[in-house]
Amino acid sequence: MDNHHPPKRKSPRRRDDRVILHFDLDCFYAQCVENQQPSLKSLPLGIKQKGILATCNYEARRRGVRKLMQIYEAKKICPDLVLADGEDLTPFRDVSKRLYSLLRCYSWCGKIERLGLDEVFMDVTDMVSYNVGLLNRNTLQKSFFCLSRDDPEKGFDCDATEIAGCIYGQPPPAQDGLDSTLYMRLVLASHLAKYLRLKIEEQGFTSSCGISTNKLLAKLAGSKNKPRNQTTLLALHQDDVLPFMDEHQLRAIPGIGNRITSILEAFVQEKQVDAEFRSFESAVTVGVVRTHPRISPPALEKLLVGPGSEKGLGVKVWCLLHGVDDTAVKPGRDIPTQISIEDTYKGLNEADEIKRELTRIAASLLRRVHVDLVESSADAAQPPKWKAYPKTLRLTTRPYTSPTEGKPYDWARASRSGPLPSFVFNAAAMGSETVVEKLVAETLTPMFRSLNPAPRGWNIGLINICVTNMSGSDGGVPSGRDIGVMFRRQEHVLREFTVYDGGGGEGGLGTAGSRTLSGDSKSAVVWYAGQPGTKDKTEEVNTVDDDYDNGSDDYEEEDDDLWQTSGQQNTDGMEQCPLCGHFIPHFALTAHNRFHSLQSEE
Repeated sequence: MDNHHPPKRKSPRRRDDRVILHFDLDCFYAQCVENQQPSLKSLPLGIKQKGILATCNYEARRRGVRKLMQIYEAKKICPDLVLADGEDLTPFRDVSKRLYSLLRCYSWCGKIERLGLDEVFMDVTDMVSYNVGLLNRNTLQKSFFCLSRDDPEKGFDCDATEIAGCIYGQPPPAQDGLDSTLYMRLVLASHLAKYLRLKIEEQGFTSSCGISTNKLLAKLAGSKNKPRNQTTLLALHQDDVLPFMDEHQLRAIPGIGNRITSILEAFVQEKQVDAEFRSFESAVTVGVVRTHPRISPPALEKLLVGPGSEKGLGVKVWCLLHGVDDTAVKPGRDIPTQISIEDTYKGLNEADEIKRELTRIAASLLRRVHVDLVESSADAAQPPKWKAYPKTLRLTTRPYTSPTEGKPYDWARASRSGPLPSFVFNAAAMGSETVVEKLVAETLTPMFRSLNPAPRGWNIGLINICVTNMSGSDGGVPSGRDIGVMFRRQEHVLREFTVYDGGGGEGGLGTAGSRTLSGDSKSAVVWYAGQPGTKDKTEEVNTVDDDYDNGSDDYEEEDDDLWQTSGQQNTDGMEQCPLCGHFIPHFALTAHNRFHSLQSEE
């Protein structure tokens, strides 16, 4: 490197205008099983999934057992280990959904994001800022946290002179703390976190919580004092967060995975990159990498960016090393953007094996679709109502690969999508053997054959079945499948592009639908004055699925465009006219402006 041109190492600025809570349910799978069988709470308990310990309770961890161990290794360390089956995720999903709904009912802004089954981010900036404004500085020890703008009596008592739970960082002197809006926000947020954690405990589950000014810091802070505890990170100044970040192992930082860790480890230690690096631990800390004299945003970009890599990755990693994370907490959804279930195998090669697994996964998926998307009516005489209709069915497969082969998890992963058959929307028959068998025979098997054309010997290592592209319910058939809706939408969209004759008819009004242009110099193209309707979006089928977690069946977030229904506005390719406020296609904007100029000349 040229010593005359040292790398630019300016620290990124961190926003401190938000307050984020990160809830993490302690040993979630194990707690679910313990609540079903309370006698297991005092015993070392592990949850097994395909020969691996998915998780274990803290009693097992005290005896040396760790999650993601092979079962035989765990039993060798702890012969008394009690194993519970975790293959069926249905009971865990049901509890996760219930606890998420509990937290969501306390949110004012609706920004509450679930991460997996056991973690939740919650943006409480509005609640906390509102309550800071209500504080009486003379009676802080007897403060009241208001949970509703409309009901001043709904809330809880708290002592606003101190932070609830554990603290990372040095609290400011008393008077300085009172004068710091950020500090008072964190104080009140800590009391809100404690209140919500106790509400979760009323449901039988303990949790840990991190309180800070962004998602990254909140998640890391919450892991400092587990289980059944909470930690507030006092990052009152720009540099306060650096000591906190520097002590973490590089691999512990969300957003820095195996590949980035192996590259940066090799760079700072001046060794060869370990292409087979797969670990939740790393040999270097954030501080070692961040303070390395040759590490900078341009250097990181050069090191990390390769074919298919994210543009700007160097700047993103540089920000993460400094505890800077501006990503927003996503608003909670009543309806998932997609629902998927997958399973992994050590090589399926026979047709009957494929049929058996397609049938099993499809049955599980349809049961879950029914639970999540079908709403029972209070009147038993009324049929169940669909809250949304998935329009697309996607099948994903990939070959089995051994860990010793060094191939990435998504190697040769491919997908095929198609319309979800309408017969699955019979709520009464949803999940029945007849519906499942028909779906497998008529849709999933042809999809599988198109992905794997060989007659046998496919060596299948993963099967994922997903329904996505949700459309809203109108109380009848899905709006995306209603041909009447389609024609009405088409008519509405085409009215924008109808040309009117400026000289025809009485009073100079053209006939609706006329496509002739008048020879009068003042005649022009007049665009329909109403708002444009929504155009149907053609779905692009990706050959790679972004959800790479083994056994993953969580809701994945996709483009918000998939949420548009026929009643929503799509302004893609449009520009708003500053004079009349209507949205006009880019190619027609010149003619539209000419129309306004002609009007002004008259």
